[in-house]
Amino acid sequence: MHQGADREADRRRRVPRTDAVLADPRLAGMTGRLGRSVVKDAVVRAQERARRGEIEPEDVPEAALAALPRRAATIRPVINMTGVLLHTNLGRAPLSPAAVEATVAAAGPADVEFDLATGARARRGRGALDALAAAVPDAEAVHVVNNNAAALVLVATTLAPGREIVISRGELVEIGDGFRIPDLLVSTGARLREVGTTNRTSLRDYREAVGPETGLVLKVHPSNFRVEGFTGGVEIADLTGLGVPVVADIGSGLLRREPLLPDEPDAASTLRAGADLVTASGDKLLGGPQAGLLLGRRDLVERCRRHPLARALRVDKLTLAALEATLRGPATPLDLALHADPAALLARATEMANALAGAGLDARAVRAGATVGGGGAPGVTLPSAAVSLPERFAVPLRTGDPPVVGRVEGGRLLLDVRAVPSWQDGEVLKAVLAVSA
Repeated sequence: MHQGADREADRRRRVPRTDAVLADPRLAGMTGRLGRSVVKDAVVRAQERARRGEIEPEDVPEAALAALPRRAATIRPVINMTGVLLHTNLGRAPLSPAAVEATVAAAGPADVEFDLATGARARRGRGALDALAAAVPDAEAVHVVNNNAAALVLVATTLAPGREIVISRGELVEIGDGFRIPDLLVSTGARLREVGTTNRTSLRDYREAVGPETGLVLKVHPSNFRVEGFTGGVEIADLTGLGVPVVADIGSGLLRREPLLPDEPDAASTLRAGADLVTASGDKLLGGPQAGLLLGRRDLVERCRRHPLARALRVDKLTLAALEATLRGPATPLDLALHADPAALLARATEMANALAGAGLDARAVRAGATVGGGGAPGVTLPSAAVSLPERFAVPLRTGDPPVVGRVEGGRLLLDVRAVPSWQDGEVLKAVLAVSA
């Protein structure tokens, strides 16, 4: 018993000091990447393990290194194999390589609001605004805020303070996580004048509601649901003669018509139809960073831009850089996934499934259906393909490194390949084989 106590005391004495471990070149290098406090916490935890006898004292530096996170931020990159292209919980649209490069370039001091030629102050984010204006020539002016809800709040606060916003009852939608359009609008101090019914609203309903107290008429695209059957609504073109601004929230950020999504409204067509202002998201079908796009009449956009609230809703330089690169750059990952060839997707899934089956796993390729997601194109199913595995793989893959997130159907885990670029197929195979070992 005395000898055991001596051994424990000896082990405790051999635990290296914190400063000595932090001086290890490997840990010193990680301090520059992760911060001293993060590295020191890992060292202290490793020392405690050594004192408890879980590891040898000389293994403390290795244990501390193994416990360090790969990045300073806790947000982890995920391989999205859910079959939902714009998965809200996974950050919606993945940025293009061009947008990522632009974001990194803008991370330090940048000419976001500075003219290098003259040395004077310049229009903030002029490159991104010019790119957005060029992408939607039907808009007389454009502005960018931090998301689509912010764009709606800015419009309502600017055009209808203490006044009425006329809106169809069928368009009083919930946009996710409990946030509802009517609550959002009322929070600005505007009053809602609801017209029509849930399934049918006529032009007469709008005409009878518009009056001296009307600030604007709002059309909200029900982007995350569909109403079918005995329904009726009013087109933008029919609302333009009511004598008040017509604002259209198209939601998904489609700038031009997309043949694959014929029922999804786009900014260009909506403006040509007569909308005075259009609001949309930047991180949905546009395939860019989170942003709220405001496009339309010059005088109305300028009023919104000059409102004091616009300052609180403005975007940072990283968003501006990513947005410009998205608009000017090559096809986005979202665009490539949307237009992927179903035959090529099945070939990829088959190759992956065969490789896994060759390693002794119960894997097979199956046809699947993907969706747009992110509150866009409800009811549209995109033909896709997936690797089918036993359901027991779902949790270890989701909690692995990198996390691979699929969906479970009929007791099987489906790893849908449509939202995954082909260069990541090897990573997926490694991840599956790692958790099966």
